[in-house]
Amino acid sequence: MKINRLLIFGFLFIQSFLFAQTKEVLFSIDNHPYYTDEFIRVYNKNLDLVKDDSQKDLDKYLDLFLGYKLKVEKANKLGLQNGANYQNELKSYRNQLSKNYLNDSKVTNELVREAYDRMQQEVRASHILVLVDEGASPQDTLKAYNKVLDIKKRLDAGEDFVKIAQQFSEDPSVKENNGDLGYFSAFRMVYPFENAAYKTKVGQVSKPFRTRFGYHIIKVVDKRVNRGEVTVAHIMVLKQTDATQQEKAKTTIDDIYKKIQQGESFESLAQQFSEDKSSAPKGGVLQRFGSGQLSSEEFENVAFELKEKNQISAPFESQFGWHIVKLIEKHPVRSFDDMKMELEDKIRKDERSLLITNSLAKKVRGKYLFTKDAKLIAKIKGVINDEFYSQTWVVPEKTKELEGTILTINKDKKVNSKVFLDFIASKQKSNIKTKPVAKLVDELFEKFIDEQLIAYYNDNLESEFTEFKNVMDEYRDGLLLFDLMEKEIWNRAKNDTIGLNEYFQKNIKNYQWKKRYSADILSSTDLKVIEKAQKFLKKGKSIDYIKEQLNKDGKINIMSKSGMYEEDYDVLPQFNNLSKGVSSIVSKDKYHFVVNITDEKPAGAKELTECKGKVISDYQQYLENHWVDELRKEFSINVNQDVFAKVKNQLNN
Repeated sequence: MKINRLLIFGFLFIQSFLFAQTKEVLFSIDNHPYYTDEFIRVYNKNLDLVKDDSQKDLDKYLDLFLGYKLKVEKANKLGLQNGANYQNELKSYRNQLSKNYLNDSKVTNELVREAYDRMQQEVRASHILVLVDEGASPQDTLKAYNKVLDIKKRLDAGEDFVKIAQQFSEDPSVKENNGDLGYFSAFRMVYPFENAAYKTKVGQVSKPFRTRFGYHIIKVVDKRVNRGEVTVAHIMVLKQTDATQQEKAKTTIDDIYKKIQQGESFESLAQQFSEDKSSAPKGGVLQRFGSGQLSSEEFENVAFELKEKNQISAPFESQFGWHIVKLIEKHPVRSFDDMKMELEDKIRKDERSLLITNSLAKKVRGKYLFTKDAKLIAKIKGVINDEFYSQTWVVPEKTKELEGTILTINKDKKVNSKVFLDFIASKQKSNIKTKPVAKLVDELFEKFIDEQLIAYYNDNLESEFTEFKNVMDEYRDGLLLFDLMEKEIWNRAKNDTIGLNEYFQKNIKNYQWKKRYSADILSSTDLKVIEKAQKFLKKGKSIDYIKEQLNKDGKINIMSKSGMYEEDYDVLPQFNNLSKGVSSIVSKDKYHFVVNITDEKPAGAKELTECKGKVISDYQQYLENHWVDELRKEFSINVNQDVFAKVKNQLNN
């Protein structure tokens, strides 16, 4: 589903030059006007995406754009814009997009540069943790702080860090790792921990510091250059739940490794035997990756331990199965410019974002005028009591004394006192210990002002930033179109069994089996071995028997695969006049093959059940191709040809 959305929204989201122009009505659908500025903007965005030059023709592009807007009109006509899922997803997207605007660029840039500089290194550190909640009482906080100070004194006196960690650290993992956290780089730990790790020299112990987990002391064991990224190829045999099958998988990977050691091509073996279907056709090559990017630490460690280009690992096991890895290339850490956007996104999701939020709060306090009702705040102080600290305080029933506007922003946004009372109630979970109550309310009201000012700024992003408004309008249309396509096309194609079957019967020529063989395919790089295998097959010997006879003394001389294959599968086209029984021997790419055909099926039409996925996909495309014609009949369309002529002249020049 997400892929479909990306295809729809990909039509819209490439940045490009915007033409300055007078806004005019280009066309209308049922009297709803659509303007030249949107058409020109979207056309220019789409230029880089279009591979077919015919789609750059403005007359044809107008038809595409008009068809797109017809679908949006249909969605609105059906009321899809009122759906709860649609509203929630639109809100979610706006929240995500607005994050790009809710920051202080100066602070953000400083944090990006700091993170990039740190990513040049990986730090190995051990730590000792004394647990204490963020909102702990002053007494509990002091107790934890005194404990960590005592630990620091013992370390300063020369006691062994590991022994102290084993004895005093409250991190549960200390039992397994003695406090050793291994190597990490920026963003792998909470920000205060990362700061301490990078600011402490190798071999030294940090001062106690606090994170949201409690108080820490760390010892930096090592710092090394970041190992960057790596490109590898692999051969994988999937993990099995059955013990017998798992042993067979282990035997298979060992056999493949022996074939590699005998000089056979890694790429050819990957294509033939790797069960990673996405990489096998490419000789097992994977996309480049860095530390922590894969879900298997074992795989990453083996990949990075390979030093020389084309070096091949011994077989090893991960949680997914058995692997053999070949090093293709190592890549250093990318340039700052290449990583800048990625780092900005990570910072927004990290504790660093609090620095940006605080900076933004200061910015909006200077941007907007706001006034507060001091008398109303004083009255609210009178209804807050010590129950706040025990998290049992509740907002009192409405009284005239507490009602009114407590905060006004830019004269057009008035915030009711009830909102502030609810805000106070919500902050009980934060375990704030500020006393007395009057000081507590003042502290909370300052945070409340920041929150309301940032919310006001967020609510007005469309008027502050034209590009934000454009992207939101485009996403809104794209989301509607997705929901409409799902309702009118995709679900219809899946659920309309009569229509689907009729389409299948009319287009049966597109769903044909080629001639198929049930076959055992045996391969070897040694012609004499394959000749022996051929003789065994003619005598009716099993595949297991043949392997037992020919794979001896730890040497894998023959491999096999069995199944139902179409006549053009892999090596089968190399054989002449295949029929039941044992074939002749053929050679391809340094390999020799023999095939044992146990059954054959003639070419012919597929059953719908054998190709239903493909038929549904084709039927969806068929429905979509005829859909716009139906919409043109349903809606009244009026194109202003004079205005369109001016648009063409402007774009062509």
